[in-house]
Amino acid sequence: METFEFLGFGIDAWITIITVLGMFSVLLFTKLRSDVVFLGAIGILYVTGVLDAKEAFSGFSGTSVITVGVLFVVVAGLTYTGVLQWIVKNLLGQPNTYSKAVTRLMLPVAVLSSFLSNTTVVALFVNIVKMWSKKLGISPSKLLIPLSYASGMGGVCTLIGTPPNLIISGIYEEKTGEAMNILTTTIPGLFCLAVGILSVIAMRKLLPDRKVPESAFESTGEYTVEVLVPSDNPYIGKTLGEAGLFHIKGGSLIEMYHFDNMPTPISEDEPIMGGDHLVYAGQINELIEVVESHQLVAADHHIFKMSEIDMNRQLRTAYVNFGSSLIGTTIGGSTFEKDNNVVLAAVARRGERINKAPRQVVLQAGDTLLLICPKNINIDTSSLKNDLQFFDSEEIPNIGMGTLVSTAIMIAMVALSALGIMPLLQSAFLAAAAMLIFRCCSVEQGMRAINWEILMVFAGSAVLGLAIQKTGIAERMATGILDVCGTNPLVVMTAVCFVGTFITEFISNTAAGAMFFPIMYEAAEKLGYDPFPFLVALMVSVSSSFATPIGSPTHMLVYGPGGYRFSDFMRIGLLMNIIILAANIFIVNIVYPLTPLSGN
Repeated sequence: METFEFLGFGIDAWITIITVLGMFSVLLFTKLRSDVVFLGAIGILYVTGVLDAKEAFSGFSGTSVITVGVLFVVVAGLTYTGVLQWIVKNLLGQPNTYSKAVTRLMLPVAVLSSFLSNTTVVALFVNIVKMWSKKLGISPSKLLIPLSYASGMGGVCTLIGTPPNLIISGIYEEKTGEAMNILTTTIPGLFCLAVGILSVIAMRKLLPDRKVPESAFESTGEYTVEVLVPSDNPYIGKTLGEAGLFHIKGGSLIEMYHFDNMPTPISEDEPIMGGDHLVYAGQINELIEVVESHQLVAADHHIFKMSEIDMNRQLRTAYVNFGSSLIGTTIGGSTFEKDNNVVLAAVARRGERINKAPRQVVLQAGDTLLLICPKNINIDTSSLKNDLQFFDSEEIPNIGMGTLVSTAIMIAMVALSALGIMPLLQSAFLAAAAMLIFRCCSVEQGMRAINWEILMVFAGSAVLGLAIQKTGIAERMATGILDVCGTNPLVVMTAVCFVGTFITEFISNTAAGAMFFPIMYEAAEKLGYDPFPFLVALMVSVSSSFATPIGSPTHMLVYGPGGYRFSDFMRIGLLMNIIILAANIFIVNIVYPLTPLSGN
């Protein structure tokens, strides 16, 4: 029925192209939730008639999407029984050189990421890296990028290790009726991991040597904290010098505000009044002593009596996420503290001193915040997790019989699928049920572990891939690639993987996998070859994003703690992209030789 055609594409194809480009532009340049953006894209394709109702919502019933949802429960069982902590405690050891530290870090992280959530693994290991860096006498920035790289390369090693593997294998099964083995990508993934570890060690000079943000909370003059004088404070009427608040151990007074909020010249003879704001720069432990000994409080609102203060609180360190709604705002100019029942105590930026009161600092991605929080705060269920990443004060589960049980359940799940006894989805359902039956996690914990935003993106990506195939975009692009690259299958495979590797630096690797599947599949068929090895190479390439901090959620996790700049990832990441691409093409064609289709 299509009569319109421009540059070889019909109206449905152009609607799809504009929708996809618009969707990724919104994801890159706005702070809208990714699941909302993907749902909006599906709505556009459905309303405009590009996809019918069954096609538009087929992603939500796909086996790969359901598998991911069930695996969240399995991972919850492993997490709450302390499997990760046991591995950290017993297998990592204490390396005494940089090369040994990189190897001992990247190998266990990669193995864990083959079966568990990459973000969960990286979040746990960030604190381990901090301890190692002190022992080695180097900056954590030398180890945090390798940590993130290892999680990505490890995820490639199994079908359940990373979402693109599941979505590509799921679409492949729907298209051919043949299921991929859970260990299909294991040998290519391990080879690329080995090459990656050696490359990181060889290129260690390209890794930045940044001052860690937390050091700003340990060194004099590198952070600021604002406190308030309550109206019943015993030092009211005395001068700063008499009260011992002008010269303090481990810090200095840099600003003072009276009730009119106008800066006051700082001198030892300045009198103290109720409601005064004092801004100090110094060491956090020394300042805490001054705050307690002089009965000062956090400056989020006026306090009239010390009895108003909730003493059941704790200090937590957090980092401002990319895409956080706090970026470009000040805490003082928002209701953030009131909404989340927290108080901002201090701000640091890449270890640099910020000569402003913390609540007046315009926040940037990667800023380190020191927050006063309730001791029983649940970060996972609060709105804080959308804006900030917490790494300290993590709940450490008890290691015991449950640890062995959950580990056995995971091994059994992998074995049942790898040996072809039952499909991955069935073995995942059994594993999730076993985790609940043997109380490795509660039903509540399992349900809370399901990341619905990821599932929405996953389902939306599958639908986009379907639209790209249905509208002829995939076939047209495959033909274009063959026109440019010729009929050499290795050249075509490399070209598509090259584009996929760099596209995934800016968009979700799940979306990249779904978008490039039909293109790679069509190209392979047009060349007359079995698409299987082409798709295995694609799995590795769309998960090989090393050059930008927005290329992977795990890069965002280490960006703040490492004190990195955006360009730090590019220095080593661009070379890593090329190296892993070459290793990928080499090993895939050895493990899965190109096979002509029957009749060719």
